[in-house]
Amino acid sequence: MAQKGAQLARETISCSICLDLLKDPVTIPCGHSYCMKCIQNFWDGEDEKRIHSCPQCRQTFTPRPVLVKNTMLAALVEELKKTGLQAAPDDHCYAGPEDVACDVCTGRKLKALKSCLVCLASYCEKHLQPHHDVAPLKKHKLVEPSKKLQENICSRHDEVMKMFCRTDQQCICYLCSVDEHKGHDTVSAAAERTERQRELEVSRLNIQQRIQDREKDVKELQQEVEAINGSADKAVEDSEKIFTELIRLMEKRRSDVKQQVRSQQETEVSRVKDLQEKLEQEITELKRKDAELEKLSHTEDHNQFLHNYPSLSRLSQSTDSSSINIRPLRYFEDVTAAVSELRDKLQDVLRDQRTNISLTDTEVHVSLPEPEPKTRAEFLKYSRELTLDPNTAHTQLLLSERNRKATLMREDQFYLWHPSRFSYRSQVLSRKSLTGRCYWEVDWSGGGYIAVAYKNISRDFSDESRFGFNNKSWALRCEKNNYKFLHNNVQTPVSGPLSSRVGVYLDHSAGILSFYSVSETMTLLHRVQTTFTQPLYVGLWPFGGGSAELRKLK
Repeated sequence: MAQKGAQLARETISCSICLDLLKDPVTIPCGHSYCMKCIQNFWDGEDEKRIHSCPQCRQTFTPRPVLVKNTMLAALVEELKKTGLQAAPDDHCYAGPEDVACDVCTGRKLKALKSCLVCLASYCEKHLQPHHDVAPLKKHKLVEPSKKLQENICSRHDEVMKMFCRTDQQCICYLCSVDEHKGHDTVSAAAERTERQRELEVSRLNIQQRIQDREKDVKELQQEVEAINGSADKAVEDSEKIFTELIRLMEKRRSDVKQQVRSQQETEVSRVKDLQEKLEQEITELKRKDAELEKLSHTEDHNQFLHNYPSLSRLSQSTDSSSINIRPLRYFEDVTAAVSELRDKLQDVLRDQRTNISLTDTEVHVSLPEPEPKTRAEFLKYSRELTLDPNTAHTQLLLSERNRKATLMREDQFYLWHPSRFSYRSQVLSRKSLTGRCYWEVDWSGGGYIAVAYKNISRDFSDESRFGFNNKSWALRCEKNNYKFLHNNVQTPVSGPLSSRVGVYLDHSAGILSFYSVSETMTLLHRVQTTFTQPLYVGLWPFGGGSAELRKLK
């Protein structure tokens, strides 16, 4: 009880401005008491308004009251000081270098409990009380303490920025909207926040779906590791049995084959585990990004949300699922077959003194090169059903025919903002990536580029985003009178029969890319022999009011 009484006494004779024991106490007309110096400083800041108020109850006085020392309170304060009572809060309540300090406290400032987006000031628990008690102040927007309140003030007009200019993508005040931003597309910051919040939720759903997809891919890769190990173990076991029959004569060969199987096993497992680790890292990054977006979605300050949203909403490059090539479960069966054949021919080999058996007889080939198709029927065996990705389409491209056709329009189409969208050239990529051997055909009119490109090709205004003008894309430019092939900003004239249909053949692992003029026959226009380091995507870039359509092949 004594402790509570002492605390009550401290609160009674403490100044609500400096939160310390009253010094030269004065009582103003509403009945509240303050240090003479504290209330003088407070009213000095209100002199321009010519109306002076109480910091606690907000009652106003005109003219400025004359201050007279309250001798009774002064005596009481002196008496309490003799008893050793202290009015100062604990040290942990004071604001440190990393804390947001109360803007009202004088002297040593306390930590702010809330910041007001209307007053643009931060308050400790004591000075925040009027926002809970005074009716006009109850309508103010209180948020978690922030050091960035001044960023909400327009540097030009010294007004609170409550609007957003979509034309210039920045927060503005009302005066800006009728001044330098006159005629721009402007909305309230709250309305823009609502729109971006919806986009944020869509991004989170995409991230969560990608997490599920990557987790599924990791599980499949783990199964492949087990299959590789099981197949390798069986191959070693079979080889051991066969070489045992050859006794001393084949001892060295048995060791060589065993070593080769283990080496190939290590290579295959290493390849899969590297991709598995990359996917797990992507899952971790996606979960971190999801947490950041979730935290951002709860930000109460619209301006801070809009300031941080562009950088947080951009997603890193995704590992394409098509790069996960789950191979058949026949990794090392060729080893067993080769050794069996070697056993059967052992006597002939020894008789002819052909004891130097090349290890290439027992090499493990997961995939063998195949000859390039010659006829259209052979090409069609590798045909792919491809569609265009609306998230990459430039705003002047109209996608139709179930996203297989892209037509260049004069007016912008309605597309939501997406980081994968081409922002300057009227280009679009396919939804699925291309690996292995595949073939597709494009019908074009007016003029345009038929291309393949890596997914990480630039989306900005530079040549790094133009099909054929960088080292991330290969393109055939089709016009009414001629063809041109472009790669890495090098143009190569192409001769051949003009046709409104172009066939494209890709052997990704062999590094072959071929373009054909398709009519009653197929005529090779241009062939590329290179090394592709990433999965490829079909690219279309119509110009001159033209269009390009991915044909649906039977």
